[in-house]
Amino acid sequence: MATTLLIVLLVIACIALALFILIQNPKGGGLATGGASSNMFGVQRTGDVLEKGTWVLLALIVVFSLAITAMSKSSSATGATGSKIDELINKTAAPSPIGSGLPTKSTAPAATPAKADTTKK
Repeated sequence: MATTLLIVLLVIACIALALFILIQNPKGGGLATGGASSNMFGVQRTGDVLEKGTWVLLALIVVFSLAITAMSKSSSATGATGSKIDELINKTAAPSPIGSGLPTKSTAPAATPAKADTTKK
């Protein structure tokens, strides 16, 4: 339950980070649509907020990712994973000792390729 919540929060943080990055002006203006007169209405502050928000969202993504990994590792150490991949791995047969699983020579003769007709017509 907690892992699912963290994954949902991680996805929301990723989408928000993508939006923050797309809103920013590549030249550092950040929502600036005019020349020098735009600074009069606080566009510089908007750029600062977008930059700080980007860093905060990046930090949240790192924290959520580490928390999900830690929770996943702790649940797998206790053996309560419930993952279908883990079940399939556990169901596979244990490998046989070296040498006993080698194929033996078959007693049936190997199929020989048909000879091509080499006579000229």
